[in-house]
Amino acid sequence: MTRPVVLGLTGSIGMGKSTTAAMFAEAGVPVWDADAAVRDLYAQGGGAVAPIAAAFPEVVRDDAVDRSALKAELAGNKQALSLLESIVHPLVATSRAAFIAAHASAPLIVLDVPLLFETGADAACDATLVVTAPPEVQRARVLARPDMTEAHLALVLARQMPDVDKRARATFVIETRSLEQTRAAVQDLVAKLRRPDARDRP
Repeated sequence: MTRPVVLGLTGSIGMGKSTTAAMFAEAGVPVWDADAAVRDLYAQGGGAVAPIAAAFPEVVRDDAVDRSALKAELAGNKQALSLLESIVHPLVATSRAAFIAAHASAPLIVLDVPLLFETGADAACDATLVVTAPPEVQRARVLARPDMTEAHLALVLARQMPDVDKRARATFVIETRSLEQTRAAVQDLVAKLRRPDARDRP
């Protein structure tokens, strides 16, 4: 019996992961977005609202998680972050499993997960793809974003596995220097992973 090839997509901040995920979607590949799943869980009536309210009462307002208040609550508090992760990660895993089940007939599924290796989500994947770019390109992209500072960039990078380590663990690597180059690489990979011999597994 065939089942989808599950490809985990990740990359450090500013490496072009979201753009690459959109290219997979344009190619007709179902894409599950971990960040979007978290947004849904935090939204009014979302599955994470009640347990987060129990752990951090001050961050829930109008039956939704106030992400700015949550960020302030977590600032510099590793224990609070660990508690939040213990609440959210299982809910995200459930969302991911439901998405895979809902697309069981697709030849290929992409899981877009910023902390793919850091959270162990790569264990749910048949293969992994890391998008990368030279450090100077990454830095320029990130600092061009509104409200982004050198200090915040350093904080984000500290939470993420170094790019060199991600590339070493990846099944596939795409360098995102240009949109044309990236789109061509995505199309080649989609064609490769959609082949019947990539799907047939016990």
